[in-house]
Amino acid sequence: MADLSVALLSVLPQDGTGGALGARVWLPSAEGPAVVAIRAEGVFDVSGVFPTMRDLCELDDPAAALRAVPGTHLGPLDVILANTPSDRRDPAAPFLLAPIDLQAIKAAGVTFPISMLERVIEERARGDLAAAAGMRTEVQALVGGDLATLKPGSPQAMALKDALVARGAWSQYLEVGIGPDAEIFTKSQPLSAVGCGMDAGVHPASSWNNPEPEIVLVVSSAGRIVGATLGNDVNLRDVEGRSALLLSKAKDNNASAAIGPFIRFFDAAFTLDDVRRAEVTLTVEGADGFVLSGHSAMSRISRDPADLVAQMLNAHHAFPDGAVLYLGTMFAPIEDRDAPGKGFTHKTDDIVTISTPMLGRLVNRIRPTDQCARWEFGAAALMRNLSQRGLL
Repeated sequence: MADLSVALLSVLPQDGTGGALGARVWLPSAEGPAVVAIRAEGVFDVSGVFPTMRDLCELDDPAAALRAVPGTHLGPLDVILANTPSDRRDPAAPFLLAPIDLQAIKAAGVTFPISMLERVIEERARGDLAAAAGMRTEVQALVGGDLATLKPGSPQAMALKDALVARGAWSQYLEVGIGPDAEIFTKSQPLSAVGCGMDAGVHPASSWNNPEPEIVLVVSSAGRIVGATLGNDVNLRDVEGRSALLLSKAKDNNASAAIGPFIRFFDAAFTLDDVRRAEVTLTVEGADGFVLSGHSAMSRISRDPADLVAQMLNAHHAFPDGAVLYLGTMFAPIEDRDAPGKGFTHKTDDIVTISTPMLGRLVNRIRPTDQCARWEFGAAALMRNLSQRGLL
């Protein structure tokens, strides 16, 4: 049986605290959050210098700035992590939050050929899980070739589009998958994300859904990519399959955006090239003994991460508090869980672990959205809290 406490024993990157790791912790004594540095000696509150993670991310060199602040020691990381799950939390002790606050939470869709085909299958099956297997064979035959070698927006991609349109096989997902314009959508609202060790939400009305393991870039208001973290873009495949206009219902639900455990800021030892080379691993462990594993190789992405950021934040789209961007995933689980042809869908108490060596491990337990802690601490509450603490 999956055990959340065991999964949380090791969440640090492979080089431990060698990187510049920023996070957020809830401080019961302050009735609000604190920006913290994760160091070999433990967790240090640096909110006296950086009241919000947004403030830190706006600096020219967040990694150096984070390392330069002594901070106040809050205790060992493992103790704070152990206190994070809602069913074993001491409300008088600190616990981990998502590492972002005022940033917009954006996501890029259909950025890997494999997941693009799965979106086409969802669309053609109209969200019907039972029809998906047959549709999968049909769609692969219609598209053909190795889409991983096809550059979006290229003459070759446009020629393929023309051929598919002529055969009546074009799809809105193929449009953003191989066309010139990326799909950039709003995953959730600032301050709504859940962090490592917290419950992630799946709408109980959904009968076909899955995790989406992704790297999440952290971007300043000027468009500079300052660091990265891990994310789970929880998705309701049956809802989005019924209509792409239901994207917000499929994607933006209570506790459905998981991000963490930390932001690793770029420095000499960790750069955007490390993101480009990363392998993201996913494990789902169910209370029923079911285990699902998969991985997503960033080298297979069809659009460069820097291009996706440029399509998100530019002269036409501004984010004064910065933004984070889920980069998409090549992982779309089709393994049968309960019966042949039924495919994969989540069950309550699934433990989802998303990891990559340079960013550590994001661990969440799956619960129905209406049973997860309701998001109540928004921007107004944050501003009032920081003002009362003399941090603004």
